[in-house]
Amino acid sequence: MVFLADAITDVSKSRRASILPLTRAARIASILWIVWAVLVWNVVFDHELEVAGRQYVHAAAVAAGSSQPYVLVDDWMRPAAQRGVWMASAAAGSIVVVGLIAIRLASGRFKP
Repeated sequence: MVFLADAITDVSKSRRASILPLTRAARIASILWIVWAVLVWNVVFDHELEVAGRQYVHAAAVAAGSSQPYVLVDDWMRPAAQRGVWMASAAAGSIVVVGLIAIRLASGRFKP
């Protein structure tokens, strides 16, 4: 029974050793990739809302200048916010995945 406990301890130590220790440079690189992903998320989301806002202003101006019914801002911005969250999350997620894989490949810790 002692041998089984030693084997489990050895396996857990080797798994921790392959996951936890990164060099200082790799940790800094990981943080920078994550910061970049957060910035991209913000830019993509903001862009989606800005484009939807411009489209709404144009549609409202056209509706005000003609006999069309009043255009509601919620009809334009709610779908844009949902679309923005999805697009921004996809862009940021892609950046994080590519960045962390690149760091693992560069540090020699990832065996494809």
